Amino acid sequence: MDLHIDDFYRDAAAGLLMLYQAFPRKVALYVEDLIGHEEPDEFGLPSKRHQSCLGAMLWLAEEGYLRFDSTIQFQALDQAVLTEKAFQRLTRAVPDLPPAAEALPPSVRRVHASLAHQLRDALKSGHGDRLARLAGLLFESSLTSLRHDD
Repeated sequence: MDLHIDDFYRDAAAGLLMLYQAFPRKVALYVEDLIGHEEPDEFGLPSKRHQSCLGAMLWLAEEGYLRFDSTIQFQALDQAVLTEKAFQRLTRAVPDLPPAAEALPPSVRRVHASLAHQLRDALKSGHGDRLARLAGLLFESSLTSLRHDD
């Protein structure tokens, strides 16, 4: 089982959602805010989990999902903001909402249908399989592959 990929999906979603909540402001994106406190190893270096989370944020920047000015040691990305690519994907509607969503007012249904809202719900509920499928959509150019089956 590739648990590091599940961690990557969780870290990527949490980081992008934190930037989404601040959008369009630039903010410091701290690893500790995403995964909690991790004790450094015996040499004072960040834990592997901490390094993986920071690596996920750097990968997102390299792939054009976020921009930042600099790193704050191994702790954070400074002046981070979503790119247009990430913003567009997070605000796009996810197909096949649950039938209960039909009863919601249109403005609420639009928010609930967004990939950002769906990712937030999956993170809160700890539903790893749904989070992996939604995160996969984030990295696709279209949202045609999700089917609501849970």
